[in-house]
Amino acid sequence: MKAPLSRKPNWPRKITLGRVSVTVYRRRTPTGNFAYMVANYADGKRRFDSYADEALALEAAAKLARQLSECEVLAAAMTNEQASEYAAAVQKLKPANVALLSAADTVAQALKFVSDLPGIVAAAKFFNQRHRNVTPKRVADVVAELLALKEARGKSPRYLRDLNFRLNRFAETFQKNVGDVTTAELQGWLDGMKLAPRSVKNFRAAIETLFSFAESRGYLAKGCNPVDDTEQISGNGDGAIEIFTPKEITTLLNHAPKDYVPLVALGAFAGLRTAEAARLEWPDIDFEGGFIHVGADKAKTRARRLVPILPNLSAWLKPYAGQTGMVWPHSERERKRARREMLRASGVKWKDNALRHSFCSYRLAVTHDAAKTSLEAGNSPQMIFRHYRELVKPADGLAWFGVLPEGELAPVTAKRIPVVSRRQSLPNVARLPQVGTTAAN
Repeated sequence: MKAPLSRKPNWPRKITLGRVSVTVYRRRTPTGNFAYMVANYADGKRRFDSYADEALALEAAAKLARQLSECEVLAAAMTNEQASEYAAAVQKLKPANVALLSAADTVAQALKFVSDLPGIVAAAKFFNQRHRNVTPKRVADVVAELLALKEARGKSPRYLRDLNFRLNRFAETFQKNVGDVTTAELQGWLDGMKLAPRSVKNFRAAIETLFSFAESRGYLAKGCNPVDDTEQISGNGDGAIEIFTPKEITTLLNHAPKDYVPLVALGAFAGLRTAEAARLEWPDIDFEGGFIHVGADKAKTRARRLVPILPNLSAWLKPYAGQTGMVWPHSERERKRARREMLRASGVKWKDNALRHSFCSYRLAVTHDAAKTSLEAGNSPQMIFRHYRELVKPADGLAWFGVLPEGELAPVTAKRIPVVSRRQSLPNVARLPQVGTTAAN
């Protein structure tokens, strides 16, 4: 309903306090109601503060009148020195076209968040660093750009699928500019993931790749990568290295689907990562020369290495000698299906990364040489020494590399050194010599 017009208009109204007057205007809106406007000269320029209610407008005008009156009293009592400071302050703010009262109000609000004036300056510098010369870009758009670049550079389909899955899940949650994502937000997201520590670690690694890319392309200020200060996550909940026993690996291999046996054997007896083994082609396995050629395009570290084909590994791979094409010619989904089938048939519980962990542990126990083992495994001697030293006894290592297919005897080396089968007793197994040659990159 339209507000009735007053028979005796008394608008505009003035609220007067001392020598100060504040005027309140009334205007008819397009809907037929009234709006009330308070003329505010507090910043030295006139502006109108709008109110829908008359009482609120009159209250605001009275408050403004009191503030202006107090300012007049202070101005009247101002010393020459204070007047000079006032004039200097006005001049300093003039290039920014900011009134003194507005500047004072901003400083007062900022001091609620920082303890002193230098803190305000530091905060302003940080803000400027974070947003200067930065091109705003949504997280989803940066993800798409990164994935397109990785594909154009010939990254493996497996890597691209993994990166696509993790980064698009991240983009679904963070629908904002990549430069606006904070460490606290990112840490909260990682903490809220109901996944195993290893999976969370992989998510963090993928997101670190994304933000490093954003920083290099100018979508994020230099030095403002929010991933840097997030918690470093261990691959296992307690950091412990899990390995299989010789009995467990024997059971797994004897129950693995035929085309899946090479992947298991390469991980257990050559230390290849699952992704590295899946990228291998049969010509990369040089049975005659006695080495596996892990090219830079197939290695996780992008560094070429040669891995010796130990006698028991040769025995497990012998049925596949002469084949061509990929060692694992099927999809990633089929690989996971084959592993599930092996676990169901064998009754052995799977342990993350345990094939490679087992190789490193047992190989170090046999060779007593961290540098040699690191060359074969494709990581640093420090990593080998830190994680695998004294994990198993030498006799356990000899038993591990004495695991052979049913009915098979390990091949004899060029020096006619006998290699025992797993049917022989442990004391005989302990006589197994160290085999293989140190690989050179």
